[in-house]
Amino acid sequence: MRRLLLISLGILFFASHTFAQKFGYVDTEFITSKMPDYAKVQQQIDQNTKTWLAEVEKKKLSVEKLEKEYKLEELLLTEDLKQQRLAEIQSKSKEAKAFENQVFGEEGELFKLKQAAYKSILDQISKAIEKVVRAKRLDFIFDKANDGLVLLYTNPVHDYSDYVLEELGLELDPNLVEKAKKEEAQEPKSPKKN
Repeated sequence: MRRLLLISLGILFFASHTFAQKFGYVDTEFITSKMPDYAKVQQQIDQNTKTWLAEVEKKKLSVEKLEKEYKLEELLLTEDLKQQRLAEIQSKSKEAKAFENQVFGEEGELFKLKQAAYKSILDQISKAIEKVVRAKRLDFIFDKANDGLVLLYTNPVHDYSDYVLEELGLELDPNLVEKAKKEEAQEPKSPKKN
């Protein structure tokens, strides 16, 4: 009886491991720190950032200078000249803010530069991850370098989005419906539980 119990436990242990999904993680910060291309790209971005920061600072100092001059001369200026100077200060201030936003804004020059510069490096990392995933037969890869875990790779076999849409009564893409029907035809049918 004891031997039968040990054999049963062994079979259960083996079965649970053969059907288990395999997870892995990478640290992209560590990986990029070892890539010479990344260091070159980072140096180029830092240089451009310093140049842009200097230009922004120059524009802000120009506005500050105009404001100081205005305050010193304010009492001596006629009402028309005051309005002219204030309009000039406001115009220069808007120009400085617009330039800063154009360079450092959400879709600014710095963002575009980083996106273009890092693309080849990220492509290299992505291809390497795909090779590792296939070689190690992994289902999921996470990146631990970010604040939270970021999912870099998932095996599409584990995507149940279509089933959730179906449960919600939402229409699927016609191409996906055909794909799902083919998959269902290939899967062995099991009796439904009510």
